[in-house]
Amino acid sequence: MKHTILGFGCLFLMGLSLQGCGLFLSDLEKLLKTNVCQKCDLEEANLIGANLEGADLQMANLKGANLTEANLTEASLYKADLKGANLTEANLTEANLIGAKLYMAYMKGAVLIRANLEGADLTRTDLTEADLTGTDLTQANLNNANLTGANLTKAYLIGAKLYMADLTEANLTEASLYKADLKGANLTFAILVRADLTGANLTKANLTEANLKDAKGFNTSDTTGAIFCRTIMPDGTKNNSGC
Repeated sequence: MKHTILGFGCLFLMGLSLQGCGLFLSDLEKLLKTNVCQKCDLEEANLIGANLEGADLQMANLKGANLTEANLTEASLYKADLKGANLTEANLTEANLIGAKLYMAYMKGAVLIRANLEGADLTRTDLTEADLTGTDLTQANLNNANLTGANLTKAYLIGAKLYMADLTEANLTEASLYKADLKGANLTFAILVRADLTGANLTKANLTEANLKDAKGFNTSDTTGAIFCRTIMPDGTKNNSGC
């Protein structure tokens, strides 16, 4: 059973508005007082702008929580449930999100520099213009995710699932896409300079105006049915075969 805090308007603790959160009071107190709240029930919590730097939220229930502009730098969200959570412009630099559930989460403009999202579920997640520089997305599920304009420079996408993902104008410079599944992905205007595409599945991917200059292992990737139009190939030539 959930217990609504105070039952009146807003409760302000440490500058945090928690109106209508419907949380367990003990879990809330534990988080705010100790910054440690493993397996806590924080479903639909209003944590807008909260300073949770270094917080231990391993396996916490944060489904539908509003963490817009929250500071989660170096926080541990190992296997946390963040399905449908709002992390718009949140700072998750070097956060531990291994195995986290982020299905249909809103992460537009979020900062995830050097964060660890190994094995995380980001299916249908909105990562528009997110900063994923150096982020570990090994074996992560990004099927149907929106990564339009995202910065994935030097990101690790080894074995990642990116089926039908939207990577329009994404920056994948020097990213590792070894054996990544990019079937049907939209890579229009994407930058893949010096990216590792060894064994990648690019079947039916749209590479219109993508830049693959000096990409590694491209000759080992499956490009069956891929669209090439004004595409800069690894050797610097342009491929207009699909125009």
